[in-house]
Amino acid sequence: MAYVIALPCVEVKDSACVAVCPVDCIYEGDDQYYINPDECIDCGACEPECPVEAIFADDAVPEQWTSFTEKNRVFFGL
Repeated sequence: MAYVIALPCVEVKDSACVAVCPVDCIYEGDDQYYINPDECIDCGACEPECPVEAIFADDAVPEQWTSFTEKNRVFFGL
């Protein structure tokens, strides 16, 4: 399991999650941050640090934001 960053991050791009990631797997895109699922160690450190509550375990992304799971895959070419 990895984590996915969803709609609340779009255009906000607060880097609090980046600062706490022990493996530097969070990357900045044009409109939001993305978590590389191949690098993520599922530690969960990023989730509570997100001030807009945009980070979810990939199997817990709210239904209205499930498209962000695919958007994340596309960003990393997976």
